[in-house]
Amino acid sequence: MNKKEKTVKGENSKGNISAPVQQKQRKETLIALNKKAYHDYAILDKYETGIVLHGTEVKSLREHKASLVDSYARIKNAEIWLLNANIAVYKHGTFTNHKPTSSRKLLMKRSEIRKIGNKLKDKSLTLIPLKLYFSGPFVKVELGLAKGKKLYDKRESIKRADIQRQLKRVKV
Repeated sequence: MNKKEKTVKGENSKGNISAPVQQKQRKETLIALNKKAYHDYAILDKYETGIVLHGTEVKSLREHKASLVDSYARIKNAEIWLLNANIAVYKHGTFTNHKPTSSRKLLMKRSEIRKIGNKLKDKSLTLIPLKLYFSGPFVKVELGLAKGKKLYDKRESIKRADIQRQLKRVKV
């Protein structure tokens, strides 16, 4: 049985006591995408994390007022923090409004944080937020463990994208 399947007590048609129940998939709504990260970095691993937000930050995100350009994540005191992510000030907010580029704590298991920390120490890697999205009522951040591209790598990936685009045009 999967971790996502739950069991319900009672009898089914075969006489078994418990039967698996499928869990609903959450609807994902994209808030912000970091396209520059895919251009400047080679993404090695991806991680999904939650994020700690205040009320006006969530309201601003519902209006899709966020930018992940030039943002990054750091590990401090066995916690992951998102730095330089810009969540615009909520226009209907009062004196309780948030600061647009404040540091925000990311929610992840300590064992995963330790593994990521070891990878960051061993190689010249960095943590980059790739996208910010709603998963049901929750705000999630997709982090990428990335290695910086050289200029010739960037040119090569642009050529590959152009070739793919031309092939699609020919097929249609």
